[in-house]
Amino acid sequence: MKIALILENSQAAKNPVIFNELKAAAEAHGHTVINYGMYSAEDKRCLTYVMNGLLASILLNTGAADFVVTGCGTGEGACLACNAFPGVECGHIATPLDAYLFTQVNAGNAIAIPYAEGYGWGGELNLRMIFEQLFKAPFGGGYPPERREPEQANHAILTAVKKITHRPLIEVLKGLDQDFVKKTIDDPKFAELFYKDCKDDEVAAFLKSL
Repeated sequence: MKIALILENSQAAKNPVIFNELKAAAEAHGHTVINYGMYSAEDKRCLTYVMNGLLASILLNTGAADFVVTGCGTGEGACLACNAFPGVECGHIATPLDAYLFTQVNAGNAIAIPYAEGYGWGGELNLRMIFEQLFKAPFGGGYPPERREPEQANHAILTAVKKITHRPLIEVLKGLDQDFVKKTIDDPKFAELFYKDCKDDEVAAFLKSL
């Protein structure tokens, strides 16, 4: 999987710690991690959790990423924002148990972590264990295992519901305030990382036009 890390402004200073823990856990299972920032609190581009929801949707819908790791101070705003956009199925993950059950029961494609709430001495250890449990087993395995079929069926129903209740990404992008969209992607690093992996020519052309 291509896993994208996205951080908003209040937690940007933690980027090196979060990226290193995520990279170590993901690469141990053959996955690739792409760091979409924010990279530091001093970045010119200032992402909010709402922008991160849009960015997650852009990455997932275009195939530039298969999974998104994001969050904010409490993780709640980032989770709400992600689920407001098409093609994103985000869970709020605060513990290693949350991480494992989310992958096995819900098999979503994004998580939002509370990077400030309860983060102190040993905070990086909790992140490490969250990421270890996140990639411990293939998604959708079921928990308990005998519940696999109904859990997978419910996930399929939810995915189908979201396709009906959410508009296509390109329509959303064109309908949003264009300055908001531009500020979300206005970073040289985004262009460097995104366009080489994007599989949606229409979305790519629209974003470049901004």
